[in-house]
Amino acid sequence: MRIDLPGAYSLSAPRLAAHGHHGAAEQADRALFGFWLYLMSDCVLFGSVFATFAVLANNYAGGPTGRDIFNLDYVLVETFLLLVSSVTYGFVMLALHRSSRATVQLWLGVTFLLGLGFIGMELNEFHHLVAEGAGPQRSAFLSAFFTLVGTHGLHVTSGLVWMAVMMVQITRRGLGDAVARRLGLLSLFWHFLDIVWIGVFTLVYLMGVL
Repeated sequence: MRIDLPGAYSLSAPRLAAHGHHGAAEQADRALFGFWLYLMSDCVLFGSVFATFAVLANNYAGGPTGRDIFNLDYVLVETFLLLVSSVTYGFVMLALHRSSRATVQLWLGVTFLLGLGFIGMELNEFHHLVAEGAGPQRSAFLSAFFTLVGTHGLHVTSGLVWMAVMMVQITRRGLGDAVARRLGLLSLFWHFLDIVWIGVFTLVYLMGVL
């Protein structure tokens, strides 16, 4: 089979298929590169808020310190939920390699619930702190705390929205190349947030109660 292009040249069907495949591969590479650039910009963002917290961590203005307000056992449960969600997302990717649509959906659902539990606990912590008069306006320390932890929480919330969208797309479109690529990018994003949280837990909570 040949396809004639008026005033130009002819392309055979195999050549068109190869050209289309090459174009799709280039598009995927560009998407991956662009997403890595985004993650690098996020590294700069989090580096800035980490540095701000480090500078302001001892500026209590007569208000509560980390020892006064942090419940390490509570935060350990939060940390457990997020770290386990990283493991369950690993199961998502394993199921994706097996092209098991139902299993991908199952582990996405489990990951979503773990992430939702993390956000619920974080919002509950913020609510209690504000109710006790330890809101972000109380001191520079608390302003930096709410900014750093809240920025991470917003990223996790964005990841949950992305995850929900992916579950809908899988239901409607199955596990095509585009969906698989987006799941791979979401995997990078989710694991990145886990790494950032380890830094938050260590610098903010663990060092805050020592």
